[in-house]
Amino acid sequence: MTDITIGADISKDHIDLHSLPDGQNLRVGNDRKGFAAILKWIGAKSVERIVYEPTGPYHKAFERFMAANGLPLSKVNPRLARRFCEATGRLAKTDRIDAELLARYGTLLEPRILQANTQDHNDLKELHMARLALVKDRTAAKNRAKNLSSPLLKKHNVERLRQIERQIKAVDEAIMALIAEDASRKARFDILVSIPGVSQVTAFTLLIEMPELGELDEKAAAALSGLAPVSRQSGRWTGRAFIAGGRAIVRHALYMPALVACRFNPDLKAKYDDLVKTGKPPKVAITAIMRKLILLANALLRNNRKWIPKPA
Repeated sequence: MTDITIGADISKDHIDLHSLPDGQNLRVGNDRKGFAAILKWIGAKSVERIVYEPTGPYHKAFERFMAANGLPLSKVNPRLARRFCEATGRLAKTDRIDAELLARYGTLLEPRILQANTQDHNDLKELHMARLALVKDRTAAKNRAKNLSSPLLKKHNVERLRQIERQIKAVDEAIMALIAEDASRKARFDILVSIPGVSQVTAFTLLIEMPELGELDEKAAAALSGLAPVSRQSGRWTGRAFIAGGRAIVRHALYMPALVACRFNPDLKAKYDDLVKTGKPPKVAITAIMRKLILLANALLRNNRKWIPKPA
């Protein structure tokens, strides 16, 4: 039996699907009734992957339902999918065409299959997204405080900041409680916080946003975190390498730990100093330390051991 690849274009109200190589189409509602219709449509066919783009909150229920039913899912970057569409020369854009192009993307490029997340991990992810939103609210409130002149509005802003701080603390406690409930996850967390500069917040961010950590090779770990240098060369011309793509949340979470490591981790401090001495800009050197940190975390988790300082 030939494996089929399905492209799914997900919107708020509907999901358009296209399967290859048979070329069948289906439109269903973005709800449990529609999800059940998709399973019936697939039937006994062997599915290689279902390819879809993240669409804010609209893809999450679909993703959970399909994963729970054991279907292989590939969530692709919308920018890459759009570039693929442009490369095909298709100028028209409809939900049905998008579903077909996603199916072709999956057939030709074979994007990575997602790991099935447990309910605990989904809960952690939801809590972490809420925490990131609260941190943004806190930053906005602090910036707003600089321009307020009304005593009443100043009072309201102070109260809002206190409320945000209480909510962040509650979310952090909920995240730590979920981590403590699972012995394996708690052991991974303890390994990460043993690294100098890696705080509890950074550790649970890595666990939640990069659960593959510890199962990757060095190149994959650097690329997934968006810290792998991208070369630029053509003929005799060589441009400056840069980082791009990857998971921005992970990259942002590593910035402060890298700054701390540049001061208090002897090995990484020596690496940073060497890079600066050779003429690298400080930001480039810090990015290199961020890459070293993610590779270190990946290696420690793979070997199931905590960080220990090298003997003098």
